[in-house]
Amino acid sequence: MSQPKWWQTAIFYQIYPRSFADGNSDGIGDFKGMIEKLDYLQALGVTGLWLSPHFPSPLWDCGYDISDYEAVAPEYGSLENFARFLEGAHARGMKVILDLVLNHTSDQHSWFLESKSSRDNPKADWYVWADTPPNNWQSCFDGPAWTYAPERGQYYYHYFMKQQPDLNWRNPQVKAAMWKAVRFWLDLGVDGFRLDALGTIYEDPAMTPHSVPMTLTELRHFSDNAKTPKERKLAEKYWFDMFKHQWGGPGLHDLMKELRAILDEYPGDRMLVGEDDNIDYMGNGDDELHLVFNFPLMRTDRLTPDWARRNQAERLSRLDTLQTRGWPCNTLGNHDSPRLLNRYGDGVHNLQMARLHLALLLTLRGTPFLYNGEEIGMTDLIITDPSQLRDTMATWYYESLVNELKIEPAEAALRAGTMSRDKNRTPMQWQNAPNGGFCPPGVTPWLPVNPNYAVGVNVADQETDPDSLLNFYRRMIRVRKETPALVAGEYKPIHEKASKYLAFLRFTPEQTVLVALNFSVKPKRLDFSDLGATSAQVIFSSAERTELPLTKADLEPFGILIATL
Repeated sequence: MSQPKWWQTAIFYQIYPRSFADGNSDGIGDFKGMIEKLDYLQALGVTGLWLSPHFPSPLWDCGYDISDYEAVAPEYGSLENFARFLEGAHARGMKVILDLVLNHTSDQHSWFLESKSSRDNPKADWYVWADTPPNNWQSCFDGPAWTYAPERGQYYYHYFMKQQPDLNWRNPQVKAAMWKAVRFWLDLGVDGFRLDALGTIYEDPAMTPHSVPMTLTELRHFSDNAKTPKERKLAEKYWFDMFKHQWGGPGLHDLMKELRAILDEYPGDRMLVGEDDNIDYMGNGDDELHLVFNFPLMRTDRLTPDWARRNQAERLSRLDTLQTRGWPCNTLGNHDSPRLLNRYGDGVHNLQMARLHLALLLTLRGTPFLYNGEEIGMTDLIITDPSQLRDTMATWYYESLVNELKIEPAEAALRAGTMSRDKNRTPMQWQNAPNGGFCPPGVTPWLPVNPNYAVGVNVADQETDPDSLLNFYRRMIRVRKETPALVAGEYKPIHEKASKYLAFLRFTPEQTVLVALNFSVKPKRLDFSDLGATSAQVIFSSAERTELPLTKADLEPFGILIATL
């Protein structure tokens, strides 16, 4: 390929600001704390930072309900603090992208306060209004998607919770105001944006009702209790059918082209990555988004060689059909999904599997995204006290289970804690100290800290252990960065019928790299003599060796092998 762009060679790390580092000892993460951890991030080896929302917000949806697009939330610091963070990241060779929430604002945003004040306000048409609910659409968070505003005697539409009214993007004034906010951050020097829930920006203009014979509460409960493949398939169908008219309405591709054109005005290859897996949002490959996430790779209870093989075949072939060849983007976790050890572990070999899964992510073709805390093996914390939940979707679910479905409070609390996104957003565990070193003793963190910080799941203990997961992350990231074929090479699967191990080649004209990953609890002796070489030079191996005879390539349980032919 031609000289790759920075976002093609980057290894991204998602920072959840509220939980990452508390610099002023109030129990809430902030920019002061993030600035103090820039050296840690540089030592980890990541070269791109994705910052979850840092804007002023009433926090009904943990910052995704924005009340001012051109400011910093006071609890996180100031614009000056943000500028120092950005400057410090850039000085250490790390790019920074921000979350951009286009679909909706907070109901406390000045735009919405004006819009709901009267039907003849200058901003009356900045949101989606109706005299009566035109359909049975649901909010994906908390029931009906239409909420009455007595100030103007109409209902407004919200795909998410009622505190997140949807903007009317068919109004050119809305578009102009949002593009102004985009330019505000680009002018400050940010390197791009991750677009939140972009598929929800435009709805079906015909307002077609859904046909699912359940309320949202009933559907969540049905999904929670689905046991058989038939029940799970029906639940999946109902979820799709309930919301299919609220996604992907006409006009979205033109909007993405407008946004891309704005970024292209700026120097430095500013980039866009969409919270979506639909490759169509990349346009012709050069006129809409730069990247969309390979979420299908995540959608399984267990990562297997066959699953990864089929995923890559589908994604890469589809990207190859774009007029300008598309670039892949892979991830296994984020702030909306369970922690990796919980989602893909077997409960016995979790740490071995975590290493294997990182090796998979960093050796596949495309840009990888990591989530803060996974490098030390953080796990979900199920919060069973509803008063400690901060995820309003979970508190709504708890109240609905108790009040509507008459579920016992203890069971409802467990179900709410299990489905809550709080479980994978708990504070970063920096030390074996009270509150995991996130904030001082005696200070209550905004979410409880997982107590497993006391058994080695913390940065300080792992820093000094050469065999720790943290140091494994550092080694694997270094291997990827120092191996040209892993950064920019093509991908070719080999041994495609193997059910227990995954093997593939990554290659450039100058270098061919063999990757072999054992997904089994049993050792494997593999024969790669059909590759036309007798031996390979080991780049990385989970067993001690420097040279590899290709007729006897031994892989221990959950073993990792990366070698140049």
